[in-house]
Amino acid sequence: MDPLRTPKLADALAEHLEQLILEGALRPGEKLAPERELAAKLEVSRPSLREALDKLHARGLIETNKAGNFVSRFLTPMTDPLTSLFQSSDQALNDYLEYRCLIEGEAARLAASRATDVEREAIARCLEKLRDAHEASDIAMEAEIDAELHMLIYEATHNLVLLHVMRAFYEMLRSDAFYNRRQLYNQPGSRNELLDQHFAIAEAILARDPEGAAAAAAAHITGIAKTLHEMRDEQTRMARALRRMGRSELLARPNE
Repeated sequence: MDPLRTPKLADALAEHLEQLILEGALRPGEKLAPERELAAKLEVSRPSLREALDKLHARGLIETNKAGNFVSRFLTPMTDPLTSLFQSSDQALNDYLEYRCLIEGEAARLAASRATDVEREAIARCLEKLRDAHEASDIAMEAEIDAELHMLIYEATHNLVLLHVMRAFYEMLRSDAFYNRRQLYNQPGSRNELLDQHFAIAEAILARDPEGAAAAAAAHITGIAKTLHEMRDEQTRMARALRRMGRSELLARPNE
């Protein structure tokens, strides 16, 4: 029989940090605590911590620069080229909304069934932040908290694949890959509708109502799709009107 071997501390520490990244406890772009502080919190020596971080750096999970250690934005090599491709495609918005229709209902259903008390508390706090931003008419903050709420719901599904895939999509949303979120919030009546929709989803999750959560999530995406298509139709009509008004510039002047 082979002798039992105790895992090297740096290997065990690297595995622990890797698990935190996988589970979403440490998120892409987040800066880790300074090495001395982090070593103390993890109750390990700084050399062991540094060796563990080197291992994660070699795997592409940690980036180190003069400012410190950061969780790598490991989705960026995929999302940046896709953002450029999607921005140049008229079909991308429709496909994105179709995908969200397939995913959101099931995500809300899973969250209602699986969310822990800690996760429900986080969702409840996020709802209050969303209401505060709405009442302050802070559209930029409201849009960011909107994304934060959805990420909390994805985390509460306890499905790691869904979490990381949807995080990639939300990074693209922040780059306006599919549509301009601020324009969505600026549509007349849209902010109130979005607030009501988000509260309906979250409150069903908090009430442990899977079917109600799924139905509310489906209604949310249907509402977004309706508003976005109305925005696109209005932009098309405006562009057509401006072209007609400017047509004289393309015509010869009288007696020429």
